[in-house]
Amino acid sequence: MRRGSSIGHVGRASVALLAAAAMAGATPAHGAPTAAGTTETSCQADPSATPAIQTLRRNFINADINALTFHSIASIFHTAPVKSGAEASKFEEAHHPLNFTYEYAGQTIAAPDALERTFTNALLIMKDGKIVHETYRNFTGPDTHFLSMSMAKSITSILIGAALEDGHIASLDDQVVSYVPELKGTSFDGATVRDLLLMKSGVDRQDNYQPEAGSVLARLREEIMVLNCRRSVDEALFTKRADAPGKTFRYSTLNTNILGWVLEKATGKPLPEYMSERVWKPLGAEADGFFMTDGPAPHGRATNGMGFNAVARDYARIGQMMLNEGRVGDRQIVSAEWVRESTVPTGPEPASPNDDQGYQYQWWTLVDSNAYMAIGLQGQFIFVDPDTRTVIVKLSYFPITNEEAYRESEAFFRAASAWTVPD
Repeated sequence: MRRGSSIGHVGRASVALLAAAAMAGATPAHGAPTAAGTTETSCQADPSATPAIQTLRRNFINADINALTFHSIASIFHTAPVKSGAEASKFEEAHHPLNFTYEYAGQTIAAPDALERTFTNALLIMKDGKIVHETYRNFTGPDTHFLSMSMAKSITSILIGAALEDGHIASLDDQVVSYVPELKGTSFDGATVRDLLLMKSGVDRQDNYQPEAGSVLARLREEIMVLNCRRSVDEALFTKRADAPGKTFRYSTLNTNILGWVLEKATGKPLPEYMSERVWKPLGAEADGFFMTDGPAPHGRATNGMGFNAVARDYARIGQMMLNEGRVGDRQIVSAEWVRESTVPTGPEPASPNDDQGYQYQWWTLVDSNAYMAIGLQGQFIFVDPDTRTVIVKLSYFPITNEEAYRESEAFFRAASAWTVPD
């Protein structure tokens, strides 16, 4: 779910945009990395990246504005739509106040207090397929599109499962270069699809939100995220190998974006289009979703490691589909076997000494529980507990270094999962 320290956690979705263009057809723009630590470029800003927009892009995660910017992405970045179908799947509803408490840091806290204590924009709780609580704050509502941050990684996992079942991907043990030959000779050569799903690519790269000033990463962040004049596939071309693939857990958005590139190469379709056809429409989503892109079409690509946006109820539909072992009504979106394989950890819990939870195929797993979560930077959550038939969606605006909000949110989720609501 999140790193155990502020430095480690900040990495979770941080340089997501640096790797986001590792997608089908993406190529280095206006120059490429040369010697280690230097980059030569004549990079020119996308014309739509006016000085005002550049300032917003540099600062959109800041705590003084992210209560707004995290649900205003289409006003700051280029986007690519994920179209919904003609008819939304229906929810049963029986709304209740949050009449329970939770324990955190030696205190007993009333559940409603968690909304402000953990910087909440939206909260939706479902029990056995029924919405039992729904709250929107800070001028948001049911039609508001919220940024996923790294919850998009779990969505990418669902898409990998779909592509595997459709025969587009032959095996998780296929090397990624068999789908993306552009990666031959790079640090990803030799890593499998499974290695990337498990964040064990062997590549010497972990997310780092605050790269050293003047470094290649700092310049790439500016050129990709702010100016939209470079495709972040560049990063995949100069990262180095740390150790053998399959050996060491290193959380890196670059791994997920390479998976997005695999998906586009394997399916022959842009990722937003494949997601619309294979998941979003069958899911019965009630609204179009969209991905933040790293530039305008046709060169910009979906930031599938951190940049999806959807209404809260559609995030809940994802959680409920996973809870129902891949089914929505009479439609099997991904197999029950894939749901289990992608959410039941085969490795240790926690995943590493720097983490609080376990990790499987782009999902975080709770220690001492069968529950699992999609988690995004600064407090975006889809929590699923098969034992209590609970799904929780929480869209937040944590300050970037606030680790306590993650831990308190988990305490709240565990209590909400155990909460018994009246019939």
